Amino acid sequence: MGFIGAIARHLDTLVGPGVMLLFPLYASMRAIESPSTLDDQQWLTYWILYSFITIFELSFYKFLAWVPFWPFIKLVICLWLVLPIFNGAAYIYENFARKYVKIGFHVNSNYPEGQRKVLQMMSLDARKSVERYIEKHGPDAFELVVKAAEKEARKR
Repeated sequence: MGFIGAIARHLDTLVGPGVMLLFPLYASMRAIESPSTLDDQQWLTYWILYSFITIFELSFYKFLAWVPFWPFIKLVICLWLVLPIFNGAAYIYENFARKYVKIGFHVNSNYPEGQRKVLQMMSLDARKSVERYIEKHGPDAFELVVKAAEKEARKR
């Protein structure tokens, strides 16, 4: 196969560091600088999953040495986690981690019980926006919004 065969045999070595480390490092730095937390979620989840993959590799290296396609399997998994077309890390966070790992966020106890429950169900970005709305317009305005939303939900 010559040159093409050599590239195919070493594809994971050539492409892997860029896909698994360089691009995620660059994207993570951009996410830190952006005002949105959605990209933070993507890249924090990616690094957690990449850490698990690395721990798995280190723990089972003797077994993985016998799996001929492990480097390519790892490359494909990392491509799925990293590439914006797939956003695999965000998918795993939304569909698995968020459902099964409940991390409680503190909601200010100054809010009435009903409002605290609503705020706890929201994402962090939404909660911050609602808290700014409450600071600007007062808790009664938020209560009206919640009642209007409940009324609209009953119509459907």
